[in-house]
Amino acid sequence: MIPPVASMRPIVRKFHGREFVDNYEWLRDKDNPEVIAHLEAENAYTEEKTSAWSGLVDDVYGEIKSRIKETDMSVPQRQGDWWYYGRTIEGKDYGISCRVPTGDEPWTPPEVTEDMPGEQVLLDINELAAGHEFFALGASSVSTSGRLLAYSFDTEGDERFTMRFKNLDTGELLDDELQGLFYGATWAGEDYLFYVRCDDAWRPHQIWRHKLGTPAAEDVLVYEETDEKFGVGVGADRAERFLMIIASSSLTSEYRVLDLTDPTGEFEVLWEREAGIEYHPDFCVVDGKEQWVVTHNAHGANFCVATTPVGAVPPLRELPVLVEHSETVRIEGIDTYRDFLFMAYRRGGIPQLAVATLDGRFGEFKELEFSEELYTVGLGGNPEWDAPVVRIGYSSYTQPSQVLDYTVATGELTLLKEKEVEGGYNPDEYEAYREWATAADGEQVPISVVRRKGVEGPAPALLYGYGSYEASTDPGFSVARLSLLDRGMVWVCAHVRGGGEMGRAWYDNGKMLHKANTFTDFIACADRVVELGLTTHEQLVAEGGSAGGLLMGAVANMAPENFAGILAIVPFVDPLTSILKPELPLTVGEWEEWGDPFHDPEVYDYMARYAPYENIVAQDYPDILAVTSLNDTRVLYVEPAKWVAKLREVGTAGEILLKTEMSAGHGGVSGRYAKWKQTAFEYAWTLVKAGAV
Repeated sequence: MIPPVASMRPIVRKFHGREFVDNYEWLRDKDNPEVIAHLEAENAYTEEKTSAWSGLVDDVYGEIKSRIKETDMSVPQRQGDWWYYGRTIEGKDYGISCRVPTGDEPWTPPEVTEDMPGEQVLLDINELAAGHEFFALGASSVSTSGRLLAYSFDTEGDERFTMRFKNLDTGELLDDELQGLFYGATWAGEDYLFYVRCDDAWRPHQIWRHKLGTPAAEDVLVYEETDEKFGVGVGADRAERFLMIIASSSLTSEYRVLDLTDPTGEFEVLWEREAGIEYHPDFCVVDGKEQWVVTHNAHGANFCVATTPVGAVPPLRELPVLVEHSETVRIEGIDTYRDFLFMAYRRGGIPQLAVATLDGRFGEFKELEFSEELYTVGLGGNPEWDAPVVRIGYSSYTQPSQVLDYTVATGELTLLKEKEVEGGYNPDEYEAYREWATAADGEQVPISVVRRKGVEGPAPALLYGYGSYEASTDPGFSVARLSLLDRGMVWVCAHVRGGGEMGRAWYDNGKMLHKANTFTDFIACADRVVELGLTTHEQLVAEGGSAGGLLMGAVANMAPENFAGILAIVPFVDPLTSILKPELPLTVGEWEEWGDPFHDPEVYDYMARYAPYENIVAQDYPDILAVTSLNDTRVLYVEPAKWVAKLREVGTAGEILLKTEMSAGHGGVSGRYAKWKQTAFEYAWTLVKAGAV
């Protein structure tokens, strides 16, 4: 087969006196049969070009499947008078949500067996998903009494959800139905439920209140956010003392609170929004007095923790500080309980947890210690306010994920469950360690290296990167990754600027008019792993998804010779076109991440210099595989479709492939077996391009 050729239908984009000729913008119209035919032709071409190693796809899929315990159960989590857990069953795509009564052991989770006395099935997602090519839950929320369940679902992949209600005492599905919702659901007693709606641009902009047993047409609009840079959410504190509405942009937040016992009352603002100031309040009680514990950045970019009595609160900057701002520690949040509080933070690029008791006063924070150099630790839900123990999740690149109980009074950690790797797995056969690359401006960029012991370089390697939204790529175990490591590949993560690994400044120096640092950091990391002898450029494949796909497109233009292949998942490769369209999903809210090219010529020119689609030139490109989804509302399929078309038109060398999932969203296909198959396809392509097979 020859690659599909998209017809060239030039339009001229004009902004700030600048012009850009776009030959492929016509591919945006997915209602056009020509567009669908083109995407299907691309899929057929990709299938043909990859058919020679379909056996490798089957092998990797078989390995992933064989290593995962298909019939399994999660560790029960207590909420109210019930233990909640999930089941998976071999041969079934989706999980089953279940619960059993707490009985006489309120804080010791029962051992989950195939036959659980008193088990009640809340949702069998396999039944809900029957007859749908795609299915995803948006919410699953049980009322405090445990009697009612609200759940929402999406069958298209466009992140618009339908909500239904179930009486868990009788199993009856209630008549109430709400449509066109965003994620989440928050109960206020058993009469009212608060939910979120989004506008035509997929921006969550409204909070609504539904009274159970009444038509959706009678629902009450509680709050509407008119500033297009802000989105909204709703929830309750762990003590179920207050309902909270948060309005937030990338840089600013504002909270409204309401006594949960008065769900039809008026919400009150805690602190009025101030550009660039973020805060998050947590409720606690100290010496009988109700307090807000507030994490905020009014004293410094890496945040501090302050306190104030509930009620008439002083200005944010005047709150007494409990934990001072630090240039080297990024405070990420506080979790409050009746008798203690936890603080999550990161230092040296690694997530940390510390606990402080509440015994008539705020105690000193004590850090939890772990033995590995590179690991991830975090709290795991813990809905109960008066819990004496908290659930913790722990993982590393070589340690399968663990579920632990931490007893605060004694400091004892108890292992409840470790992710089982079927067929046997020995962590001593693998190693993970940290290296550093020197960026173009002299900054030291951390690199995580994972490989099987005994693998000598130069070896085939995969270099992964993201670098946006202050999102951190933290150490974690991957069953699928074993199929790369066991074939002698080295897996490397470049913790580039734009992410949050090294604190807020790390993020600030990789966004807006500093975005190019993300790309040059990644190129420096690619050079460094070659310099260290871990691999060669001819054996190195790069991978990134979504905003990380922008990174892939940028480095393809800037340093194509550095890579044997580039894997771009739902890639944001036409950012300037998208960010210039305020009507598109998320666009206006993204101006605080990328800058506002719609109004600012300087931002326009800066983005135009790195936008992957606009900077394709006549040069040799590495082999590229772009994967997208037709119903993605976050990064529209048209971006990689246009990118691939222009790469074929302008670029030279390189096999350029596009694979479009025709019934999926931003997260790709649904159903665990389909997801494993998709991963197997991407990893097989990676193995082939890196020369590992």
